Amino acid sequence: MRRCKPLLGTFVEITVQQDDAETSMNDAFNEIEKVQNLMSFHHPQSDLSKINCQAHLRPININIWTAQILNIAKDIHVHSGGLFNCGVGHRLITAGLLPNHLNINEHQFGGIEDLYFIDQETVSSIRPLCLDLGGIAKGFAVDMAVNTLIAGGVNSGAVNAGGDLRVFGNIPQIIYLRNPQIPSQLFEIGSLSNGAIATSGLYFSIRDKQKSHIVHPFKKTELDIEEHFLESYSILAKECVYADALTKVLALSKQQKHPCFAHYSAQAIRISR
Repeated sequence: MRRCKPLLGTFVEITVQQDDAETSMNDAFNEIEKVQNLMSFHHPQSDLSKINCQAHLRPININIWTAQILNIAKDIHVHSGGLFNCGVGHRLITAGLLPNHLNINEHQFGGIEDLYFIDQETVSSIRPLCLDLGGIAKGFAVDMAVNTLIAGGVNSGAVNAGGDLRVFGNIPQIIYLRNPQIPSQLFEIGSLSNGAIATSGLYFSIRDKQKSHIVHPFKKTELDIEEHFLESYSILAKECVYADALTKVLALSKQQKHPCFAHYSAQAIRISR
């Protein structure tokens, strides 16, 4: 069985290796939609929007899933030496890639390191924040969908959210990556079972005249598009949330042996001309 829905700003495809999994697949899509509603930068009532608008003024109660992804984001921030930082939303607004829900000219924004937990489901921040979870939430949503499928009795399958892929069960899936120079050309890198892969690459940025969506937290301007157009950055990991987030560390560091990959039992793949 295979089904596809538009979610998370992309198309999400769920494939299972059995014919009686309709209910589990519906539940999995519902979990993805829940992640979207909780962590969307565009939704004014999402947990993320509440944090961005008010966390520097008062404690904010959040869903346990939001708390989980924020804890992961903070942990990766530490182990990546600050290269992974969700606190770049204001930069994406300036670049025209996110809607301007905040008056970004009135604040000096902090980063994910300025967010702290009062208790398990309550957060506050030292400084105003403009967090964007677009670099990690998609992978998290894939993991939540996989967990739901497994809990529903599905033995084998895959969830693919625009290239953030997790495979589970005893049937391996062949993995293809795009040629950074010829985006329409795919090549096989092997097979994957019980693991995840995610890729960051601006294959269609030049064609679509879009700016880079990968922002360096230590620089004042977004990265040069052309540099990224010529390369792609993939991470293999046990869970998709880590594969998704760590592609940004690879893209920014250009180091396939960056220490944080070993810390998360991840493998980096860098493809260039």
